[in-house]
Amino acid sequence: MLHPKGISILDYTYLLPNEKIASFPSQNREESKLLISNGGQISESRFVKIKDFLLENSTLIFNDTKVISARLNFLNTSGQDIEIFCLSPAESHQDPELAMISKGIVKWKCLVGHAKKWKEEKLTLFLNSVELNAKICNRNHDEFEIEFSWSPSELHFYEVIEQMGQLPIPPYLKRESTKLDEERYQTVYSSHKGSVAAPTAGLHFTKEILDDLKQSGIESIYITLHVGAGTFKPVKSESMDDHAMHSEWMNIELKTIENIQSQLQGNIICVGTTSLRAIESLYWMGLKAFHQPELNLEELEISQWDAYDLNLAEISNEESLTALIAWMKNRDLDKLSCLTQILIAPPYQLKIAKGLVTNFHQPQSTLLLLVAAVVGFDWQKIYDYALTHDFRFLSYGDSSLLLK
Repeated sequence: MLHPKGISILDYTYLLPNEKIASFPSQNREESKLLISNGGQISESRFVKIKDFLLENSTLIFNDTKVISARLNFLNTSGQDIEIFCLSPAESHQDPELAMISKGIVKWKCLVGHAKKWKEEKLTLFLNSVELNAKICNRNHDEFEIEFSWSPSELHFYEVIEQMGQLPIPPYLKRESTKLDEERYQTVYSSHKGSVAAPTAGLHFTKEILDDLKQSGIESIYITLHVGAGTFKPVKSESMDDHAMHSEWMNIELKTIENIQSQLQGNIICVGTTSLRAIESLYWMGLKAFHQPELNLEELEISQWDAYDLNLAEISNEESLTALIAWMKNRDLDKLSCLTQILIAPPYQLKIAKGLVTNFHQPQSTLLLLVAAVVGFDWQKIYDYALTHDFRFLSYGDSSLLLK
């Protein structure tokens, strides 16, 4: 079998004119266009009608993460701008949700804009009787470990940055965030704070669409994967062998995994690449638990090449989730909280999901590789159709329903 390490990223490129990139959201969420690819056949409709194109006995998997106000703008002692972009908690195995409820002090890995202007003095922001301080603890190449402290110290970190920070809209939009983004760069079902980028496939859903799906007997299951800035990381190497996939934190409750297991005989459709990465990670974690039940949680986590390099006999998705559920129960775990670094790229074959709802992604990106793993070489036909039929691209763009 071919290995994605040998993929040349130049084989996954296309010309994306700037005018095809949606700089702002559509006036209403449900007004976006919907491309449907089913068995190689392409059609189009409006997103509000997505129910009509789902497979029989479909279950939708949603990522209910919430984007935090991760951009903080300070001034140095000379009055020059210093922008701090919070990426993830400084402790490698700290749940972002726990870091968000820290009181008084917390450390985050951050990117720093105009870093040369920061002479490592303490930076301070004042707003609405709240004082926020930032201090450099460590630096690793372009990434900084920043200690934040604040008063009143009884405030949670998320309460502080919601007042003082800005929503981190994607860099390719090449504009400042606006009041509109505060509403539209969140899904209507977002609830768990911790992402620095939105799971954009879900931005098209309204409460009315969700209610309509429920009334039609289509079940919705919610998992959490906190989206990192690495989702925008371009593949700069010629082959994937030299590209380091980003890790992201996922939280999935035991009862949710049991619910997913009960839906395996139907058609599980993931809303967004993050939901797909999380759900497919469950299969590989279950495979490890089946063959090596003595592994601890960190050993169970999925690294970049595990889906291709694990020297373990594959089992059915039913057996895998059964093993994972048993592993959790044996440890009295009611929630799976861990990292996944899974890379889904050709020739990957989906283990649990039968389809994907997703936007149109950047050329030469790991997200486009994921799409190619779902639909094969049809990705070129799909993207050609979208480019020639007035579809809008990237985070605020239109949607697609990709069915195996």
